[in-house]
Amino acid sequence: MAKKEILVTGGLGYIGSHTVVELIKNDYVPVIVDNLCNSKTEVLNRIETITGVRPEFIELDVRDEAALDKVFKAHHIFAVIHFAGLKSVGESVQKPDLYYDNNIGSSNVLLKVMKDNGVKNIVFSSSATVYGEPKRVPLYESDPIGETTNPYAETKVRIEYILKDLAKEDPSMNIAILRYFNPIGAHPSGLMGEDPRGIPNNLMPYVTQVAVGKLPQLQVFGNDYPTPDGTCIRDYIHVVDLAIGHVKTLIKLEEKPGLVIYNLGTGVGTSVLELINAFQKANNIKINYRIVGRRPGDVPENYANCDKALKEIGFKAQYNIVDCCRDSWNWQKKNPQGYND
Repeated sequence: MAKKEILVTGGLGYIGSHTVVELIKNDYVPVIVDNLCNSKTEVLNRIETITGVRPEFIELDVRDEAALDKVFKAHHIFAVIHFAGLKSVGESVQKPDLYYDNNIGSSNVLLKVMKDNGVKNIVFSSSATVYGEPKRVPLYESDPIGETTNPYAETKVRIEYILKDLAKEDPSMNIAILRYFNPIGAHPSGLMGEDPRGIPNNLMPYVTQVAVGKLPQLQVFGNDYPTPDGTCIRDYIHVVDLAIGHVKTLIKLEEKPGLVIYNLGTGVGTSVLELINAFQKANNIKINYRIVGRRPGDVPENYANCDKALKEIGFKAQYNIVDCCRDSWNWQKKNPQGYND
């Protein structure tokens, strides 16, 4: 039987690249499209080193309908995993138009080209930010979404609504919405990891860049939240676990389930200070940090209930916070300048 081809938009990014590795390990054939606005072609070399396979890569912007259509015409695409999108909460507050145009625009073009080419399966990279400020934790897939705190989150909500409407309009579509919590960690080989451009927006790459001496000090935004140590609590999931979750979701789509929604997290909340302490302990290294004022758009506490993913796709996170800290540091230590080394 021919191996199934999977179109991976944004497949050279942090989560996309780790997912490509897991796809290859599970006998899928990834076809990567990426505009390289937040990724580098060096990732292809790393994927090949890890898997022995160099996946096909086409440089394009998903908003370019003609170019995307050519990719579909040249392949027998079984399913799309849609990662492509801008993802900085802070930047989205400063440039909302850019986020609406890029994230929603690319999704609309992708869905049109899928329809034109008869492709019925899509896994969408959503986010726990769609829940806004939680009324309670842990968060369940049935909890309301939409009261968002930033434009990035709003783009995810709107794309979810588009997909839900599409599922009603065309019952033959199989759509999986995956709401990620906080991906951290790196490939255990140290060959792939998170390589943000400029000052990191996310906690873990900031911690590792302070550890490696690239940044002088970590800023902890607020210690007066209503949490045990006053810092924000998040559900940190290892990026390899998250990647495995996508493979399990693809298998689910083969059952033709229609629309499915899953939280992908660990089900455990970890505060910012707990993460810093775990990193220091796991790697025997001191992190220089200081407490500063709260950051706009941050919610005090956000973690997942992942029972549905366990029951329906057999997903359960295997890596703990210490594993995440160890693998993140291993990546940064071996690649102090990220993929530019």
